[in-house]
This record gives sequence, structure tokens and C-alpha cells, in this order.
Amino acid sequence: MSEDSALQTSVAAGPVSATAAALAAEVVDEDLALEEALQRTVDHLLAEPRVQTVTAVLTSFTPDDPSRWIQLGGRAWVREWTPPGSTRTLLPPPGAGPEAALTMPWLSQRGRESRMVVLTDRALLPPEAAEDRDQLEREGVGSFVATSFRSRGGMFGSMSLSCDEAGAWPAQLLDDFRLLTAAITSRLTLEQARRALAEALDASAEAQLGYQQLFGAVGHELRTPVTAVLGYTEGLIDDAEHGTPDDVVSGVLRDGPRIVRASEQLLAIVDSLLGAGRTLAGDDGRTQVGVADAVADVVHWHLSPAATGSVEMTVDIDPAVTVWAHASAVRQILTNLVGNAINHHRAAGGTVHISADRLVGESGHPMVRIVVRDDGPGLDAEQLSRAFEPFVRFAADGRKGTGLGLTISRTMAERDGGAVQGESVPGTGSTFWLELPADPLASVPSSTD
Repeated sequence: MSEDSALQTSVAAGPVSATAAALAAEVVDEDLALEEALQRTVDHLLAEPRVQTVTAVLTSFTPDDPSRWIQLGGRAWVREWTPPGSTRTLLPPPGAGPEAALTMPWLSQRGRESRMVVLTDRALLPPEAAEDRDQLEREGVGSFVATSFRSRGGMFGSMSLSCDEAGAWPAQLLDDFRLLTAAITSRLTLEQARRALAEALDASAEAQLGYQQLFGAVGHELRTPVTAVLGYTEGLIDDAEHGTPDDVVSGVLRDGPRIVRASEQLLAIVDSLLGAGRTLAGDDGRTQVGVADAVADVVHWHLSPAATGSVEMTVDIDPAVTVWAHASAVRQILTNLVGNAINHHRAAGGTVHISADRLVGESGHPMVRIVVRDDGPGLDAEQLSRAFEPFVRFAADGRKGTGLGLTISRTMAERDGGAVQGESVPGTGSTFWLELPADPLASVPSSTD
């Protein structure tokens, strides 16, 4: 048994129908809203008697009316259409995760190679497609047609037609299906470009505002230690000019430590700003960064403070996980997050757990989230809302810091197309995470494959 007996040739066989051509023009010209374009496409396809079910999946967009769609694990939206009066359904139950979707590994591979796969009879599938045949048999599908909304290396979703009976699919239907799904893909590509532009403009405006706030806060914070140094120094000079030697000695013993503390605070702020400047202005460029290796370096650097605070660090990261970012920035951000988690431990010590997960971001692109979780005292909602403001600190008395770590970390992450966020529960602990684009050359599992 060969795969040719199960799969129908999907090469264009002739002119598309006039109705499909007119509809495709409306879709591409944006005469129809995206949801209406999908509905009109489905109506056209359901007019063919062999089509008993049309299923669409969106992986990069939230539908305009989510109430008509089923969400799979937060990563995909699925909707199904059937002819009037039909009770047939292939939809997973509400609340199901991505694992509930049909995977069909053998047929999915053919679809990735040819962009469209046309199955005439599940019973004719070769032995190596046994898993696909079992899935189709469970759903009662005898034959189907499927294609993906794929453009410029990105996948926006897919659409499929199914029928309970086996048999060849009309060439006219396949040509119309190919044209209409290509038109929808074009619209999705345009929508994606618009969203990316809007996100870039928003990020630019936020970055500009952030820099203004940072510079204003830096100026304000620098005034305090500088004023202290000048004030105490002027007092010592006055003692030296008008007082006795004993007055000078007592003045130095009294005010000298205050001058030193103010100077140390100044130096810490300057070091933080210079370090961030070097990282942000570095010419190393974005590259493939192994997350496990970066975390291993950061953990090694924090072994001593962790031991001093009786804090145990654990790591659970797949060595294959990689991100696309500035290597120095990744390590600097993780240094800030891990350092904070260790620094804000309880009196009796605690634990810090570091992990990484693959996910799909809001824009539909593969991302990696590196999570740093501690069991420290935690922050309340108001404290967490201010945690990323410059020079805001909630550390216990006697624990050093400038309050710039999270601010600078967020700036570095956004420069690389990522983010730094957190959540916390008072008395339970805090979780902060770094989210960065996945390495585009790495293989990231897709919920729709």
C-alpha cells in the first residue's frame, strides 16, 4: 500500500469558480472584516455536498468574537461549521488543552511539505500512518482536506474540510479552497504586520517615557547623597578653620562615617548605571543563547551569598532551550532576578527555584519564559505595582541595594523584544520571570502540529 493511493494530487487543475474569485478579491482588498471573510469562505465551501465539517484554527490572533470559538490551552482558538441541521462535531470539549486537538503526525508532515494535504480514504493510509488512521477513525472521519495559514516563516493557523465517507474530492472545490485560504493568509499576514507596527510604536513610546522617568529619578536620588557629602564636608572644613584640633577630630569621627555611607551609595548608583550602559550599548548583537548555560553561570556567581543566607538554589531547565537575545543582557537580568530572590529571604533561609518554559507570545511568536521563584516574605499588590520604578526598594533594613535592578532589567529585556514581569503573595513568596524570543533556528513545538 502506497501513500499515493490515500492522498489525492492537490495541484491546481483548472480555473476557480467565479464566486470564489470574487470572494477572494473582497478578502484581499479588505472589503470584509476578518471574521466575516472566514464566514463567507465557510459558506462557499459548505455548498459542496461532500463537505460535512469545516474547522478553522487561529494560533496568532484572538477572534473578534471569542464566544463563538473554543480556546485550547491559551494557545489556539478553534471553531467549527457544519451544514444546517447537522449534529456532527469534531470539536474538543470546553476547557480542553492543546493535547485534545488532532495531531496526525504522518499527514501533518505531508501538509508542511506540500502546503495542502488531501486524504481520500483513511483506510488506505500506509502502516507508518497508523496513529493518524486511529485518530481519524475515533472521530469518524473518512476523508479530509487541510491546509495551514503560513507566511514568511510564521504560522497563523489552519483550515480543514472533512467528510464521513471516503472518496475523491472535486477538483473545483480544491482549487477554490486553495485560493480562498491563500486570500485569508494574506489578510492574516497584513493584520500581523499592523499589530507588530502598533506594538513597536507603543513600545517606543513606553521606552521614551521610561527613560524620562529614569533620568528624573536618577537626578532626584543623586541629590540626596551628594547633598549629604557636601553638607558634612562643609561642617568639617568649618571645624578646621574655626575650631580646635579636638573639634576637628570629633567632627571627623562624627561625620566621617556618614560621608562614607553617602559616597558608597553614590558609587553603587553610578556602578549600576555604568554597568547597564555597557550592556545596552554593547556591540555583541543578538545571538543564540543557551538558557541552561546562562543560568548555570548566574547560579555559580551567587553560591556565596546563597550560602551566607542559608538559601538553597535549584534549577530545572532543558539544555536544549535557547533564546535570541544579547548574551550579556540575559546574564545581567538573571543576575538581578536571582540576586533579589536570595537577598529577600526569610531569617531562617529559604529556597530559590529557576525553571524555563516554551510558550507562544501574544503576537503569536515562540517565546521562552525563565522563571525565578522564591519563598520569601513576598510583596503586597501595591508594593508589586511599584517594584519596577527606579530606586524603589522593599528590602529589610541593612540589606544593600540601589533599587535600579528591576528597572534596568526591564529595559534590557524590552530592547531584545522581551519583558520582565512578576507576581507575589505576601507571606508566600515572589515569582519574577524573564520572557525572551525563542531562537528562530531552534525547533519549538506547535500546538497545532
